[in-house]
Amino acid sequence: MKISYFPGCTLNTKGKGFDRSVREAMAALGVELVELPDWNCCGASFPLLVDNVLDLVGPARVLINTAARDNKLTTACTTCYNVLKRTNRVLREDENIRERLNYFVEADYQGQVEVSDILQLIRDEVGFEKVKEAVKKPLNGLRVASYYGCMVLRPPREVAYDDPENPHALDDLMAALGAEPVRWGAKAECCGNYLVARKPEVAMEMSYRVLSSASRAGAEVIVANCPLCQFNLDRWQRDLTLTHGGFEPIPVLYFTQLLAIALGLDPGGYELEKHYVDPRPLLESKGLI
Repeated sequence: MKISYFPGCTLNTKGKGFDRSVREAMAALGVELVELPDWNCCGASFPLLVDNVLDLVGPARVLINTAARDNKLTTACTTCYNVLKRTNRVLREDENIRERLNYFVEADYQGQVEVSDILQLIRDEVGFEKVKEAVKKPLNGLRVASYYGCMVLRPPREVAYDDPENPHALDDLMAALGAEPVRWGAKAECCGNYLVARKPEVAMEMSYRVLSSASRAGAEVIVANCPLCQFNLDRWQRDLTLTHGGFEPIPVLYFTQLLAIALGLDPGGYELEKHYVDPRPLLESKGLI
């Protein structure tokens, strides 16, 4: 199976460990991710007002680029997924905006591309049973808190492919890998990443609520499907040990890093050493690396 793949800016720079583990894990599952040529930034946020079609040109160009060679597009960055999915919906449903944008960029795009998140692709196109059969190094005994964040859940009508109040696709994947998904209350709460620039103290407290919830539930590691969430939850932990007595750091991994390890792949290129909270001691203690 081949499908067009949009890595996006973060996975092409700071999130290379995410990108490499995505590509290698999907290849091991029989899916070839074909990177779009000459791709551009999706814009990183969906405009609150879409009257000005210029705000949609960036993500629209990605969709138009895809349509020239494929009718399906997947991305591992949940922010990119959110922006591309919502832009595609506007172009499908709003004839006026579609016509204006096509005129401006000299294209004839009708919204025909299907946009999916990589976790959605694994669930719907590969299937968790096939994943389970492909496991070579099961994550037995590893207690995992699956963190979904905002971008694949909200707004529900536009982007959610899982239960927006109680998502479980990532938990189901972790169970297929042999891990023990923990039940916890903050798996769909915002980590505060978009407040980092203006109110970092608020973002840190929001991250603390997520991290402490996972720890109280007995998790040994958090897995995230969003590079911004992973970075935000990971980076504050050193500060939290100083501001919150008794706080114990917990590793925060991209879910595809654990997926690739469970599939028996070499994690040497997944940049585990670059995480703020080093996950390697935990993974070594479980015999996974």
